[in-house]
Amino acid sequence: MHHLKALVFGLVLAALPAASLGKIYFSKQEAMELAFGKDAQVEMMPLFLTDTERQKIERLAKTKLESSLYTYYVGKRSGRIVGYAAIETHTVRTKPETLLIVLNPDGTLKRIEILAFHEPPEYQPPLRWFDQLFGVPLQQLRLGGGVQGITGATLSARAALDSVRKVLAIYHVMLASQEG
Repeated sequence: MHHLKALVFGLVLAALPAASLGKIYFSKQEAMELAFGKDAQVEMMPLFLTDTERQKIERLAKTKLESSLYTYYVGKRSGRIVGYAAIETHTVRTKPETLLIVLNPDGTLKRIEILAFHEPPEYQPPLRWFDQLFGVPLQQLRLGGGVQGITGATLSARAALDSVRKVLAIYHVMLASQEG
């Protein structure tokens, strides 16, 4: 039965036009190098959220969490934390986008990279659009608040903002008290 499912999946995949498969820009290993540099040690940090923590995060992020399990990656050099990263996958319209969201050790936004985008390319936010998110307080990270939209890509912008707010809110609730 497993072989039959694999065969059917393979046939379906082969029948799809190449354009519908989207674009993958970076592998997970490349993403970690983008986040922390080639010389950093990267540790996976699973976070198990209680109902109370999840509610706090959802209030701060102004978006729902899909799970109570979340994974951060911690970059270290010489035993010191150089930053945190999260890989966020969300549906834009009907297909996924994956972002790498990197935080400084103090929880401020450091970098955002698009790892994969499976919607049509014209819906992809340009990297320069993400520049306006740096230095904006979490509460103002919303379209029409402290962030300008993208003509023709409103759903992409909204989905990306939800992911950034989620990563920042998780840091504030789960990790900020551990710092210092």
